[in-house]
Amino acid sequence: MPRPRQSPRPPRYDCALACRELAAADPKLARLMARAGPFTLRLASAQSPFEALAESIVYQQLHGKAAATIHRRLLEGFAPVCGTARNGVPNHFSAQHLIDCPNEQLRAAGLSHNKSLALRDLAAKTIDGTVPTLARIRRMTNEAIIEHLTQVRGIGRWTVEMLLIFRLGRPDVLPVSDYGVRKGFALTFGKLKPTDKVTPADLPKPAEMERRAKRWAPWRSVASWYLWRACDLAQNKLKPQP
Repeated sequence: MPRPRQSPRPPRYDCALACRELAAADPKLARLMARAGPFTLRLASAQSPFEALAESIVYQQLHGKAAATIHRRLLEGFAPVCGTARNGVPNHFSAQHLIDCPNEQLRAAGLSHNKSLALRDLAAKTIDGTVPTLARIRRMTNEAIIEHLTQVRGIGRWTVEMLLIFRLGRPDVLPVSDYGVRKGFALTFGKLKPTDKVTPADLPKPAEMERRAKRWAPWRSVASWYLWRACDLAQNKLKPQP
């Protein structure tokens, strides 16, 4: 039976300890943390890997509002067989439901041909065990999870890193290919100013980020979260702490 969605919750690791150790290890990062304020990351839900990756595929290369509409339509299309929760939100479909549904149902939700193929591949690899269950994935290392999940059509390393940080709550992930993390790094440790127009030359290479990030272990997810906040500060989306 589908599990009802849960409210966002804090990560299970010690966030206060992570912030103290990061601030002690890197004074420049500490100044960013002081300006950005408390660490408020919340995990989206206790989604299964299949559910989280299905949502990620839908959201790829789309603005949030459009992607949310397509995702809602996709869930609603399965409501006749999966039912609806008490809050009115359709229960999530299973991998077998996705395998069995007609192509017309996926097109009616607004999915492109490529995304439909990616979702069907995700479903097939969930059924054959390539995509682990939630219970199994919790016992796996980050790199083992990345190795398994990037076998799915349309799923790259960045997508899995976002799942590790925001779904599984892994504390030590550094997504060096993420634009926001790279820009935040340049704003915090490089010469980039908030008013500058960003060029590729302004953004750090992965090796440069990894060298600095050695001092952030085992809390690189928390450091990454603060690098995203550096971008918010630069765009005046976040008021600096007094």
